[in-house]
Amino acid sequence: MATDDVVKTAEGLIEGIDSVELEEWFESLEDVLHRYGPEKTQQLLVQLRERAYHRGVMMPFKATTPYVNTIPLDEQPRYPGNLEIERRIKSIIRWNAMAMVVRANKKTADAGAVGGHISTFASSATLYEVAYNHFFHGRTEDHPGDMVYFQGHASPGMYARAFVEGRLDESHLEHFRQEAVRGQGLSSYPHPWLMPDFWQFPTVSMGLGPICSIYHARFLRYMHNRGLKDTSKSKVWSFLGDGEIDEPESLGAITLASRENLDNLVWVVNCNLQRLDGPVRGNGKIIQELEGAFRGAGWNCIKVVWGGDWDNLLARDHNGKLTKRLGEIIDGQYQKYSCSTGDYIRDHFFNDPELQELVDHLSDEQLEKLRRGGHDPEKVFAAFDAAVHHKGAPTVILAKTIKGYGLGEAGEGRMIAHNTKKLNDEELHSFRQRFNIPIDREDVEQMPFYRPEEGSEEMAYLKARREQLGGHVPSRKPTDERLEVPKLEDKTFKRQLTGTVGKGEVSTTQAYGAILQNLMRDKNIGDRIVPIIPDEARTFGLEGLFSSFGIYSSKGQLYEPVDREGGNLMYYKEATDGQVLEEGITEAGAMSSFIAAGTAYSNLGMNMIPLYIYYSMFGFQRVGDLIWCAADSRAKGFMVGGTSGRTTLNGEGLQHEDGHSHVMAATVPNLVAYDPAFAFELSVIMQDGLRRMYSEGEEIFYYLSVYNEAYEMPPMPEEEGVIEGILKGMYKFKSTESGEGQQKRPQLFGSGTILNEVLRAQSILKEKYNIGTDVWSVTSYSELCRDGMAADRWNRLHPESEQRQSFLSKTLAEANGPFISSSDNIRMVADQIREWVPGQYVVLGTDGFGRSDTRPVLRRHFEIDAECTAFATLSALAEEGAFEKSKLPSVIKDLGIDPDKVEPRTA
Repeated sequence: MATDDVVKTAEGLIEGIDSVELEEWFESLEDVLHRYGPEKTQQLLVQLRERAYHRGVMMPFKATTPYVNTIPLDEQPRYPGNLEIERRIKSIIRWNAMAMVVRANKKTADAGAVGGHISTFASSATLYEVAYNHFFHGRTEDHPGDMVYFQGHASPGMYARAFVEGRLDESHLEHFRQEAVRGQGLSSYPHPWLMPDFWQFPTVSMGLGPICSIYHARFLRYMHNRGLKDTSKSKVWSFLGDGEIDEPESLGAITLASRENLDNLVWVVNCNLQRLDGPVRGNGKIIQELEGAFRGAGWNCIKVVWGGDWDNLLARDHNGKLTKRLGEIIDGQYQKYSCSTGDYIRDHFFNDPELQELVDHLSDEQLEKLRRGGHDPEKVFAAFDAAVHHKGAPTVILAKTIKGYGLGEAGEGRMIAHNTKKLNDEELHSFRQRFNIPIDREDVEQMPFYRPEEGSEEMAYLKARREQLGGHVPSRKPTDERLEVPKLEDKTFKRQLTGTVGKGEVSTTQAYGAILQNLMRDKNIGDRIVPIIPDEARTFGLEGLFSSFGIYSSKGQLYEPVDREGGNLMYYKEATDGQVLEEGITEAGAMSSFIAAGTAYSNLGMNMIPLYIYYSMFGFQRVGDLIWCAADSRAKGFMVGGTSGRTTLNGEGLQHEDGHSHVMAATVPNLVAYDPAFAFELSVIMQDGLRRMYSEGEEIFYYLSVYNEAYEMPPMPEEEGVIEGILKGMYKFKSTESGEGQQKRPQLFGSGTILNEVLRAQSILKEKYNIGTDVWSVTSYSELCRDGMAADRWNRLHPESEQRQSFLSKTLAEANGPFISSSDNIRMVADQIREWVPGQYVVLGTDGFGRSDTRPVLRRHFEIDAECTAFATLSALAEEGAFEKSKLPSVIKDLGIDPDKVEPRTA
């Protein structure tokens, strides 16, 4: 700024200070800036601010900068590509994306249109195309590849580009959102489960892409610092909408990114100012709001607000009036301007003589077409280039765009833009003309897909750019690597098979801890184990991992831990190469780390084995959406619900006592869930899980519930079929002889710690009532149910073939019941198998809110203890005429049961 301009700005700026003296201050600032540069000037201003503070001058906090581009024109790098060719390619992709959605809805209109979104990609096409042509790096032998979290609603644009690249053909585009025939159609959004060779990350459940990208960037550093893989070249890109920022997961972990100095992370926020129904901040300014949030959190923030058309206007804005006016307008009004006529913009935006003088040389049509920054490839490139070269902090790019850009009356900048799926003939012709689509006018209404001919300038350019950047993005490439996992008889598991009878009591959580430590010491897979704990290691007795393996910290340990005094060997040890991810109090963050580690086999070409233990209540109930995300991502690993059971975790009360996670686990198709009672069961399950996931390559993951109640662990029975039964879902654990004249033989099912109550009920029935029973350990009701459903489906669809029998049906074929189930879960868990139980089936469970008390009191409250189980058995026998019904009242009294107590479900 010239000195004359400084005087104009300074005059009368501060009432009571002489303008000449103000001019001298500004001249001094200009002189320092000229002689020492911006960095030293910044340091000077910081020191002046600190000195003023010490003198009692309180400085107002301002986290935002003027509403203009962060990178000025004179610092904007030269664009390295051919803008004209890139524009033509981008226009073709725009057309194909639009045509794909419109054609799919026209084709399926009679059967209920399949939907789809045009406007999000229309607003972000320039953002993606600049990245595709100059930044997104594919995975190669010497580059791990960039991880790109695409904005879910922009997926049509990614399909359209893949079509132009030759990765998809017309039949794929013809079947957008018509994917019942696997491999034929295109999924609505990024879904690795449905398109396992294409998408890497599911993102359209809003907020999950942002938080997962942060922890993924941190996981890349974890891999690098542990010396497992050089990930220094990889960038993690996350594209998200400004409306998506309202999700708590979007901003909930941004301080982790700055605290960890994740300069390998770039967020691109598509600020089209509009969410699904209307403006994001109609009465405010979302870009300014986000700038304040991210700068306050320590991020490098780059605003791309105005396109190059504004450069000349801003350069002539000597008195700052235009900049001031840009900052005054709220987003709701900017949305109005995006679809207004030039004369309206001239009268309402440039609303005083000086502002109107700035645009006197522009026609109304030129005013209408003044571009926003997110639609200008040169401005976008400058921001991306600055982001990938920034050191020491993550970068967020706030790019201002127009939702539905290019759709005209069909939705450009309008409230209806998000739901636009149709264009009329006039709008199609307008689209073709605006973007110079090389399609004959008479063919436009048929919306043909267009791909430039091989050898054309566009195809040569497009292919050359992707070849130079390492290949196609997105692209999911699972590794062929198969790990050698420990066998069941190896020392990793063997100790848990022999039991602890006569040696003491342990919990299944302690058994899990022992297995985990052995796995971490295994010579073949030890370095692949990723223990994840959300600030509960001491609760689970896993603090021994701290000093033995170290807690991962990008900064190492800069302090002397207080618990190291006196030579304590189990102190809190942080290290740059630490193996344990101690996440703090964030189940969402820990789950994001689980996903990053669990998908390393497909994203980094290297198997990693996450084992995430957490308070079971705070898993499915709190982060079920992220668990579904893990399923869609085809993540592998073990989720371990510690302190499971509504009565076993006895002192923590209503919001801690879980009895329903196994219901929610059953809803996830590729999740294998178990509820083991004994250490040997846990060993069998974990060893088989490692085999299936990492030796056989199955794309599944596990949920295991473990408990904090200690008891003697029995050795694994030697009978044939025990291991198969544990894995299939149930096996016979113990039997007592039938009494004299016994007509029916009850079958008692137990799970988790409540199996001990069932065993005690077996003793009561034998000792008091001379009734022999069989006790079954049910390790997984959901696996039994799935097997039953699979057999029924086969039989229904193959009536001419030999009928199949489920494992449960075969196992209980000789049993005449009745069948009694008791567990520390709600009844719905055991009810999953009801249709395959060959007789009267009575289910006891913990329906109702949890509460604090002792375990015996709680188990009586929920009526799942030994006495209640025994009585339920006798009552069932009485129903079948195998026990005198008239004796039941005296049995109730004998067993100490209160028949008039409160119903636990509603207590």
